[in-house]
Amino acid sequence: MSPSAPQPAAAPAAIYTPEQAPALLVRFGAWTFRQRSWLPVPLGLAVILFRTGQAPGLWPVVGGVALVAVGELLRFWAVRHIGTISRTRTSTRQGPLITSGPFRLVRNPLYLGNWMIWTGLVLASRLVWMLPIAWAVFALQYGTMVIWEETRLRSMFGRQYDHYALGVPRWVPTRPNDLAPPQPRYPWSAVAFSERGTVLAITLVASLLAVKALIG
Repeated sequence: MSPSAPQPAAAPAAIYTPEQAPALLVRFGAWTFRQRSWLPVPLGLAVILFRTGQAPGLWPVVGGVALVAVGELLRFWAVRHIGTISRTRTSTRQGPLITSGPFRLVRNPLYLGNWMIWTGLVLASRLVWMLPIAWAVFALQYGTMVIWEETRLRSMFGRQYDHYALGVPRWVPTRPNDLAPPQPRYPWSAVAFSERGTVLAITLVASLLAVKALIG
């Protein structure tokens, strides 16, 4: 940032700094980041195996399918801008600060897309009572991941990240800001290749839910 650029105001309490975030919480966030591929598996098994308390009618299924589709489209859009680094499993690899595309609207579009997918699959299972459980697990996993990521990004990018974080909300999208300079976009073929694992996981769970519905 140039010396003439306006400096951000002091960060609000909701934004953790390396000094504010408890070290144990940051370490737990780094661990959940590395293990994020398998942590949702117990929830996936639950929505496939449980039958108790299924809501009647088609509205949960229709709503769930729509939410899963929107969530995956949001992920595709985000990967188009952040690239395949979104698939890294190491907590030491870091690319540039991405502020374009959906990152202009919300700081964590990939995780927001995951929340939509989680919620959609639970709805599609018609186990509506399980939504609070799924959201609680999501909040624990992704909440600590975000604390770790924000601590790391702030230590790497300093005031540049502070300025971005103050202008773009963490979870609830807002109207686009003017912070994003032109940034290269990844080809859709690379995006599709990067997202193949997520698409396959969604397809597998959806197929098992369909079999569950057919066999009654």
